Amino acid sequence: MFRKQPLFGLLTGTLMLLTGINQTASAQSVANHSSTSQPATAIEQQLLDKIATAQQTLDKVENTIINERKSLAKKLATVEQQVITLRNQTRVARRLADEQTLSLSKLEQRLSTWQQQQVFQKNLLHRFLQQHQTSSELLASAEITEQISQVITKSTQLSQQFSPSWQQSNIVMPNGEIDQHPLLTIGPVTWYWNDTSNQAGFSSLGAHDIWQHNGYVPNSGGLQDLQQSTVGNITFDPTLNRALARVQHQESMVDHVIKGGLWVIPILLFAVFALAIALAKVVQLWRLPPLIQLSPTMVKSLLSNNQQNDVLSAPIKGMQKTLLAIAARASSTAQRDDELFMQLHQDKHRLDRRISAIAITAAVAPLLGLLGTVSGMIETFRMMTLFGSGDAEVVSGGISQALVTTELGLMVAIPALILNAILSRKAKAYYTDLENFAILLSKSNERLDQPYKISANAEASPQLIQEVVA
Repeated sequence: MFRKQPLFGLLTGTLMLLTGINQTASAQSVANHSSTSQPATAIEQQLLDKIATAQQTLDKVENTIINERKSLAKKLATVEQQVITLRNQTRVARRLADEQTLSLSKLEQRLSTWQQQQVFQKNLLHRFLQQHQTSSELLASAEITEQISQVITKSTQLSQQFSPSWQQSNIVMPNGEIDQHPLLTIGPVTWYWNDTSNQAGFSSLGAHDIWQHNGYVPNSGGLQDLQQSTVGNITFDPTLNRALARVQHQESMVDHVIKGGLWVIPILLFAVFALAIALAKVVQLWRLPPLIQLSPTMVKSLLSNNQQNDVLSAPIKGMQKTLLAIAARASSTAQRDDELFMQLHQDKHRLDRRISAIAITAAVAPLLGLLGTVSGMIETFRMMTLFGSGDAEVVSGGISQALVTTELGLMVAIPALILNAILSRKAKAYYTDLENFAILLSKSNERLDQPYKISANAEASPQLIQEVVA
């Protein structure tokens, strides 16, 4: 305000001066009209002098106004900056006041949002570290700072893969020793060079971020050239070491069976038992002599007392010969039929003996396998309860071991079922032919012009034999 008064005074003085000049000019013009004694040039000169003086005064006033305006603009900028600062301070103070007056629910909501952000960031760190083969135990026990340092280390390793170079590192060798060898990582594949044996091999990160030997490279000359110079041919595994891992985890049949545990023993015992019986029955049934097809006339001739009996009965052997001998020495028809029935019963028992044991094996082996699987699953879930289910390989390994008994039980049951069907069919067919021959013997005392017809696939029962005899 103190600057505005001199400025107003200067403006007022200037206006008054100009007004006076105008009045003077008017008076002089009037005087000129009234008085012609003064020369016109003198009056004009005075007017010009006064105008020049007024112009100079006006310029000084304008310069003063400009200076005052600059000073006021600077002060205005300073005041505006102070206002902005005060406004920010007011905003902060208002926020603090609002936070002090916030309700408990809003504070809990804000805390929940922050916790969700923290969980999301942790999941990102875990996912990144898991993708780079970091063990779950380290992830569970490591702090946030340790995980961040591991992320930085992995990022450094990834950046180094763009310009691969040999780096010294500890490697677990096949004999269990930890040796230090140079490593070369190109993309997802890592090789190492053993200076002692002049041999190269594949390597990968195992548990606790330790390099492990995965297998030897067939042609190591290219890696040796690459180590000594910058040019060389290297062997690349397109399966990314999966083929080597599969070869390393291949197991023999004995190791696979041992994985089944205790319930493998009874399954194997049943398998050996069924195999022994099957071999014995195969030998027995395939060694049986073939049955000779005889007509009623030939049967009656064999049963008569002539000299051609020995010649005709020579090809007949085994159970068929026994039945023929019973019919020849029988003194009566009833005695003959009873002895034939008893002999058929003995032959049937001999043919079917122990075949049922193979059927029992075919039925029991899958049940034992299922029992072993259930026991293995119970043990797997018990281990999951004790140590958790974070490691999928442990859970899948336990389930695969539990399924070994079911696999073994089916491997025993299916061949046993097939053998039981084949041997039962063979014994049944042979016994049917014996029954047909026995019926033919029982009808040998009837008339020859009424032969008894027997179906090839029919199975005669003892009641049928008694009816035929009657």
